[in-house]
Order: sequence, then structure tokens, then C-alpha cells
Amino acid sequence: MRLDKPVPVKWIADFIGAGIAGNTDASATGINEIHKVEKGDIVFVDHPKYYDTCINSAATVIIINKKTEYPDGKTLLIVSDPFEAYLKLVNHFRPFNPSSKNISDSASIGKNTVIMPNAFIGNNVIIGDDCIIHPNVTILDHCVIGNNVIIQAGTVIGSDAFYYNKKTNRDIHYKKMNSCGRAVIEDFVEIGANCTIDRGVSGDTVIGAGTKIDNLVHIGHDTEVGKNCLFAGQVGIAGATKIEDNVILWGQVGVSKTLTIGKGATVYAQSGVKDSIDGGKVYFGSPVEDAREKMKELVWIKRIPQLWEKVMGKKAES
Repeated sequence: MRLDKPVPVKWIADFIGAGIAGNTDASATGINEIHKVEKGDIVFVDHPKYYDTCINSAATVIIINKKTEYPDGKTLLIVSDPFEAYLKLVNHFRPFNPSSKNISDSASIGKNTVIMPNAFIGNNVIIGDDCIIHPNVTILDHCVIGNNVIIQAGTVIGSDAFYYNKKTNRDIHYKKMNSCGRAVIEDFVEIGANCTIDRGVSGDTVIGAGTKIDNLVHIGHDTEVGKNCLFAGQVGIAGATKIEDNVILWGQVGVSKTLTIGKGATVYAQSGVKDSIDGGKVYFGSPVEDAREKMKELVWIKRIPQLWEKVMGKKAES
């Protein structure tokens, strides 16, 4: 999430009740989690396993629960519970703002765009020109829709990320990490009925220009989909995944989190992608393999009963 203007770290430290170490003259320009962090961002870390990753990331300000070594130029904000401090900042800079109308007064809607009955357009949404938003579509706060976009009935754009902070010392083990990111739909995208595209936890979920999405597809938080991709029905993509241009995912493909699918890859129906895969190839299976090799394997599996009969026949003859 980008802040409207730079915020001094001294103000942030006072606001969250933090001790401060390092560069006390710095300012923050955004709030982010580690998968999307950029220079100027605030990030939090509450487990020693991830200290080095956060402290040596691009982040300028690190909210942490223990003073430790840090590179020059970084600022540490030391609190007992970094996650709660992060939530306090998110709720301050991106507070929940209830809507009272189907189309918010703060929404911007372009020329020749059609909004069908019972669609909901949230606060500070931007929709470009020549779009068609069908009935019962929900576009939640701060999301951005480009030009010439079609969104079919019942789809939700910008639902909260499925992202929780787990602590076993709480009665409720999983505490929601409030989403302050956006969903950004670029030009000439078509999205089918009853799809769900989550907003980023703190960054953007992006659907690249020209991509076409069938019905009943889910795309998780902070995922970046390239241009001219094609996703068939019931595809499910987990969070913080990168899908490059011209990728085709056929029906019921499942894609795990934080991986990359290379440019021009095709994944056949009902396959599972658990790790990054190269572009320009065709894949099948769960977990996926080169489709031709997987087909050969299936042919041999079908022959097992015949081979078994031959083996048992020879044993009987002997």
C-alpha cells in the first residue's frame, strides 16, 4: 500500500509505542509484507527465523520484537507484538469505510461503461471506459478496472486475502492480517461468472491486459497474472504467485503459492502445480510433469494387468 505522503519514522514510533534504532530521520512511503516489499516500505517480523530476510530486504522500516544488528540506513521499530503494530498502522491508513450506496460517490466510472442492476461498486474504485459490469458483480474498495473490461454476473473483485497470523499462545490461533492492497484488472480482460479475485495483503493482485478467465476461477492475494493468459473453469491459484504472459491453464488446475509459471506454458486439466515451471512447455499430472512423458507413463500403467497376466501365465507353465 502506498501512503498518500511520506510519514516520519518518529511519528510512527510514537503512534505504535515503539523503541527506535537506526536512522531516526527516515520516512516511510508504504506498508508492505515481505513478498512485495519495496524501498521506503514498512514491514513487520516477529520470528527470528525471518529476521535476516526482513532486515536485509528492500524495506526501509522494520517493525521487530527484538533489537538486532541491521544495515546502515535502516530503521528498527521495536515493540513486543509487531503484528499488532502492523494492524494498527493498516487500520489507521486504510480504515474500513462502510458503504451506503450500490455505487459509491467516490468511485470513478469511465465513458460508455455500463453498470448493470444490483452491481456494487465500492469506495475509491476506478473503472475505465467501455466496460460492462454485469448484475451482482462486487468490486470492493480501491480496486482498479481498466478499459474494455467485461465482468460477468456474481464475480467478486477485491475480496480480502486469505492470510492469517498464527500464534499458538492465543485462544484464537489464526488472526486475520487485514488487507490494505488492491486488485488491478488491466485493459481488455474478460472475467467469467462467480469468480473471486482477492486483493493484495498490502500490494496489488494484477490481471494482465487481454487475459480471459472462465467461470468459477479463484485467484489469490498478490498474484500477478501476465498478458493474454487463458484460464478455464475451476482453476484455483494461491497467493503471491507469478504467472507470466500467454499461459494457458485448463479446467480444475490447482496452482500453489509463491511460485512462477513461465511464459507460454500450458497446463492440462486437473493438474497440480506445486513448484515453479519453465515456460514454453506443456504439462500434465499432479504434481505436473512434461505432458508427453506423463502420457507415456499412463500408457504403461494401463498395460500392468496385461504384463501381470503374462508373468503369472509363464509361472503356471513352469
